[in-house]
Amino acid sequence: MKRAILSTFANMNMPDFNLMNDEGFSLSRLRTELLSGLTVALALVPEAVAFAFVAGVHPLVGLYAAFLVGLITALFGGRPGMISGATGALAVVMVALVMDHGVEYLFATVVLMGILQVFAGAMQWGKFIRLVPHPVMLGFVNGLAIVIFLAQLTQFKVPGTAEASGHGSSGGDWLSGGPLAVMLGLVALTMAIIYVMPKLTKVIPAPLAGIGIVAIIVIAFGLDVPRVGDMASIEGGLPAFHIPMVPLSWETLEIILPYSIILAAIGLIESLLTLNLVGEMTGKRGGASQECLAQGTANIVTGFFGGMGGCAMIGQSMINVKSGGRTRIAGIAAALFLLLFILVGSSIIEQIPLAALVGVMFMVVIGTFAWNSLTILRRVPLTDAFVTVLVTIVTVMSDLAVAVVVGVIVSALAYAWNNARRIHAKTLIDDDGNKVYQIQGPLFFGSSDGYAELFDPANDPNVVIVDFADSRVVDQSALQAIEAVAAKYEAQGKQIQLRHLSRDCHKLLTKAGHLMIDSDDDPDYALAVNYSVRTGILDSGH
Repeated sequence: MKRAILSTFANMNMPDFNLMNDEGFSLSRLRTELLSGLTVALALVPEAVAFAFVAGVHPLVGLYAAFLVGLITALFGGRPGMISGATGALAVVMVALVMDHGVEYLFATVVLMGILQVFAGAMQWGKFIRLVPHPVMLGFVNGLAIVIFLAQLTQFKVPGTAEASGHGSSGGDWLSGGPLAVMLGLVALTMAIIYVMPKLTKVIPAPLAGIGIVAIIVIAFGLDVPRVGDMASIEGGLPAFHIPMVPLSWETLEIILPYSIILAAIGLIESLLTLNLVGEMTGKRGGASQECLAQGTANIVTGFFGGMGGCAMIGQSMINVKSGGRTRIAGIAAALFLLLFILVGSSIIEQIPLAALVGVMFMVVIGTFAWNSLTILRRVPLTDAFVTVLVTIVTVMSDLAVAVVVGVIVSALAYAWNNARRIHAKTLIDDDGNKVYQIQGPLFFGSSDGYAELFDPANDPNVVIVDFADSRVVDQSALQAIEAVAAKYEAQGKQIQLRHLSRDCHKLLTKAGHLMIDSDDDPDYALAVNYSVRTGILDSGH
């Protein structure tokens, strides 16, 4: 275990050596990265505060998490350009723990969550993210786009009522009349600026320009609209080291372990899917296991410094990429700007209208949603279309981790069913009068019944040859099916031969203990073996 951790850390792309990645250093590139980081930091503030309210903790607990998780993952993460911080997917799980046991148990849970994520990275479990099918990815981005959109609707509530209602879309007093019209107008103006700005100049990231221009208009004309400061004050000091004040007992572990496992799983799934998405947008791939280690390390540190933990944020990651952020500098800058806001810039940041930030996030929604999926749903297999829609709905109704697991399970079952229907056999009579069954398709738990139905022991000749040249014996159910068919022929006093079993099939047969192979496989897999049910031995044949 220790060797695995050290080996994985040794292979991490340490930023000290290449902060700019492959982009090359230039003042223009540095300016783009810093401005992109500033844009992300501005968008992080209301998100972190809102998620802190959802979890039932002080806003600074969310802001500290956004700073610490964002900084550490920017330094050591597997995909430069990704942004991490406090997220709603984790906050909705934390709220029950905080309500029942208090915030100190949350800090302990975050530490254990980080340890589990480091373990996952050391074991290189991040590679299993490749098992997530493309329809699940489409459902993931579509569902998350809808979730981001719905989250912004809480900003259309009268300041103070959203917090009191836990930031749920069904609680609180909604804006109406003139205030609503002004809010919508500012949101539309922000979106228009973000759309038009890249056509005029790319010196300043379009989202930053939208936030800045709308903020100037609101402050200059004294417009009475909800602002960041209406949510909560973000003023604070540096995060201080703090050991969670919980009893070191088995009872404590029983409380925090279930939450830690769920949070670790949700955090890694969202982070690794975001890693793949950012990789597709930038044309570069990151290290999944490295990202697991970085996320885990970040959460361990965050738990000891009074933060609520976090993971990758697809919305802020999209803002960063769209603003031109391609290196670790953008993520580092975002975290440091956020800390600067907390320490000395709170009075300024609190004046930013929420409408500007909502406009930015609405543009993120438009850019995140896979609009082409609406057209390809009619052209892809029905199962894939169903999985895409299912994952989208579950993401919105439940959470990301559940949606992805459901999508993978349904896709796997559909794949197994399709393969189960592929099992069939071509039959012929050879020169010696023996009947040959040429098995086509994989033999596994799903196709074992279909395999048994291929044979006719009562009417077949005395010698039957089963040729597996175009098949694969996959699992225990397949072995049992082979034995069951052989037993039927033995009961009829007939002989069965198995041919062209590949080396891995031989290994399965031997390892299972049901059958014994008394031969060596040849390189061309041209082996024929005779099976005896009475002795349970496969003997070499020709």
